[in-house]
Amino acid sequence: MKLSKGFWAIAVIIVLLILDQASKIWIKTHMMLYEDIRITDWFIIRFVENNGMAMGIEVIGKLFLSIFRIVASFAIIYYIYILIKKNFSLGYIICISMIFAGAVGNIIDSIFYGVIFSESTPYTIATLFPEEGGYGTWLHGKVVDMFYFPLFEFTWPTWMPWVGGTQFEFFRYIFNFADACISVGMFVLIIFYWSSFAKSFEKKKVTEIES
Repeated sequence: MKLSKGFWAIAVIIVLLILDQASKIWIKTHMMLYEDIRITDWFIIRFVENNGMAMGIEVIGKLFLSIFRIVASFAIIYYIYILIKKNFSLGYIICISMIFAGAVGNIIDSIFYGVIFSESTPYTIATLFPEEGGYGTWLHGKVVDMFYFPLFEFTWPTWMPWVGGTQFEFFRYIFNFADACISVGMFVLIIFYWSSFAKSFEKKKVTEIES
C-alpha cells in the first residue's frame, strides 16, 4: 500500500517533535545550567537557555516573539496543506515539514516550559511539574539549547584591521535539535528544491488571479 504524502509529512513532524522534546526534557532534568558533557574535543553537550531567537539573538520582547512564532507556524502548516493538495514532490514537502517541526519544537518551550519546570541554575537541576510552580508564565518559557561544536579556533593576526588579536571560534553557537531541523530543512530546500519553492508561489498567484 502506497502511503500518502500527507502521512509522511505528519510522520516526519511527529518523530522530529518527539526527538526534540525528549532531548530537551532530559537535559533540563539531568543537567545544571552551563554544565558540560564532553563527548569529544569538538562535540560538547552544554546546557544553556535562550530567551530569544536562533543563536541566542534577542531583538524583540519575549511575548511578541512567542506570538509571532505561533502565527508563523500556522502559516507554515497551511502552506504544507497547499503543497500536498497541489501534489508537490515528497522531498520538498518533507523539507517544509522539518522546518515546521523545528519551529513548533521551540514554540513548545516558549509556551510551556516556564510553567512546567522549576528554574535551572548553575547549582541546581530543574524539576518537572514542581509543587511550587514553574519559573515563569505561559508564553515566557526559555528555549533549551545544548549542542556545541567548537571545531577549531585561532587568533586573528594583530595586523588585520578590526579583528586583529581577537579570538575566532568555529562553531561557537549553541543550538538544539529543533534549530538543526530548521537549518537542515532550509539547506536542502535551497540546494535541491529552490525551483519548487518559487513554483509553489507562482501556482498560488495564478490561482488567486483566476479566482
